[in-house]
Amino acid sequence: MTRRTTLAAAAAMALLPRLAQGQTGAADEVVPLWPGSPPGASGKAIQRKVTEQSRDPKRPDRWVTGIDRPVLVVKRPARPNGSAMLVVPGGGYGFLSYDNEGTSQAAWLNARGVTAFILLYRLPGEGWSRREDVPLQDAQRAMRLIRAGAARYGIDPGRVGVLGFSAGGHLAGSLATRHSEDVYRPIDEADRLSAAPQVAGLVYPVVSLVAAFAHAGSRDNLLGPGSTPAMQKIRSVEARVDAATCPTCLIHAADDGLVPPANSLALFQALQEARRPAALHVFENGGHGFGVRLPAAMQAAAWPALFATFAGAHEVAFA
Repeated sequence: MTRRTTLAAAAAMALLPRLAQGQTGAADEVVPLWPGSPPGASGKAIQRKVTEQSRDPKRPDRWVTGIDRPVLVVKRPARPNGSAMLVVPGGGYGFLSYDNEGTSQAAWLNARGVTAFILLYRLPGEGWSRREDVPLQDAQRAMRLIRAGAARYGIDPGRVGVLGFSAGGHLAGSLATRHSEDVYRPIDEADRLSAAPQVAGLVYPVVSLVAAFAHAGSRDNLLGPGSTPAMQKIRSVEARVDAATCPTCLIHAADDGLVPPANSLALFQALQEARRPAALHVFENGGHGFGVRLPAAMQAAAWPALFATFAGAHEVAFA
């Protein structure tokens, strides 16, 4: 680790006292994505804010804004099996649901031997230039850093997937379909590595930014107000599927009133047309944002096992 990277890591830890130091295990590591200022930095001061949504201290539900230094929070399993997952929380590109779609996901992945990397990515509307590319810059860089550190993390660089939720599902889907797109200038040897996930899990994902069922909040937060149909289409996941798109597992609830299941249906159809491996699970109920905290009696509570089976069939084994 270079002195510059060491200083960046120390700065990242200082900015994450309640997330990385107070609520993660002693073995957790916080990895800054960029050794200096991230691409598109304007010099505007960005103040990190963590808001607790839960009244139960045993079930934290923190929302994070003000991501000035994007990082990976590394969650290691007791018995690693060599697989890894980049975990991408949602929040409409306006905040990050750190616990419901971050730490709780890492916990079940760790229990199955999978090393989890929670991505705290920058939010487009917080003063960055080229706002529409900012989250994908962080996601591509994160995947490359995971592979660059594979030996240190005890993982196989060919067994790294991505798991995204809601708007984080849009970002994960964008990574799956646009992993080779040049959205930032390479800065070190890690950027020579592939950013392509081996497998993708998209849970109640935002997919289309142009269709009638598009989630307007995510679209406007990503692209800014007044975006054109052309801008919306080029960043709609279903429009970017090609022969290089990884196997994708889609999870949704039929009664999702925020991000309609038509999003997952549209992407599944695009994957079918491109002859790419795909699975689609639409449960009768579950609403939006269910994470892994559903009662076992609810149908949608089965999704982690279904995704684990799918991922295992595509070389990302779960214990």
